[in-house]
Formats: sequence, C-alpha cells, structure tokens
Amino acid sequence: MTRQAEITRKTKETEISVKIRVDGAGVSRISTGIGFFDHMLDQLARHSLMDLEITAKGDLHIDQHHTVEDVGITLGQAFRQALGELRGIVRYADAMIPMDETLTRVAVDVSGRPFLVFKTAFSNAKIGEFDTELVREFFQAFAQNAGLTLHIETLYGVNNHHIAESCFKGVARTIGRAVAIDERQADRIPSTKGAL
Repeated sequence: MTRQAEITRKTKETEISVKIRVDGAGVSRISTGIGFFDHMLDQLARHSLMDLEITAKGDLHIDQHHTVEDVGITLGQAFRQALGELRGIVRYADAMIPMDETLTRVAVDVSGRPFLVFKTAFSNAKIGEFDTELVREFFQAFAQNAGLTLHIETLYGVNNHHIAESCFKGVARTIGRAVAIDERQADRIPSTKGAL
C-alpha cells in the first residue's frame, strides 16, 4: 500500500499545491514565499520522515495569514487522504523536544476527531518577518483538516525561534510515530468501534 496524496486548493486569496508521501524519507521541496515558514515545513518533513512537496502563492502583499492557514488546510487534507481508512496504524504518540533552553511536549491521536490544545506563548509578535501568532493558526488548520487530536505545550523557553521550531519538530515526531504501521494490528482499525 502506497500512502500518498496530491491536493491543489485555489481560492481568491491563495493557490496551494501539496504532494505527500507518508512512508518517505523526510525529503522536502517547499516554496511558500515565507522563508521562516518554509524552514518550519522542512522540519516537519524531515522529522516525520514524510516526503513533502508544497508550493504556495498567496496574497502576501496583505499579510501572511491566508497563506499559512491555507497551507495548513491543504496539507491536512492531503495527510488525511493519504492515510485512507487508518488501518494498522499505531494511532497515539507523544514526544518531548528539547531545543537549547526550550522544551516542548506534543501528543497526538490520529482519531478522526479534530481538536487542538495549544499552550505556547511567544514574547515577540515576529520572528524576522513571520507573525508568531500564525504558528497556532497553522496547527489549528492542519489538525482540523487532518482529523487529529493534537496537544502542543511549551513548558519553557526564551528564544522565539527555538519555541516555534520545537513545536514543529514535536508535531513531526509524533505524527511520524502515530501513523507508523503496527504489525500487531495487522489490517485492523485501531479502535474498539471498528472505525476512525
């Protein structure tokens, strides 16, 4: 079974194209027009071991919000499509990610029930030209469209770049582990309900 998907989403504000290969090697080709966001998406691919190709053209003359949110929506949709019926997956995973002075913990349930808990604060409104409030917006859009229950909490940290990056790396590690195939599950859906 090849777990992959390709989705293009076009609105009056953005045009997003996403290709995902869940069982990849962490290879990425990312171009959103937002340098820091590209860096974070590269981390998401590398540490989840999913192959990602993402291109985005958005109304950056207004701000970065529409582009970041719409990438989250489209990536979430592609992720969910690639996983199919979720047969045989581990389903739950968590990670603690240290990055210098910062420590972030992440937990995920690939449940089909979208929910985000985001307990992370930034001391500045910007990391370079990137709006720090968009970190939460991306994960909200991604979790909602991927069907994830996703908890992200930064326990402590000072450097805003480290805080954001530890969130992306933590999500990468948890989703990579959660969607791995559990040989003991065989072809079963990991729920007593028989469906996710």
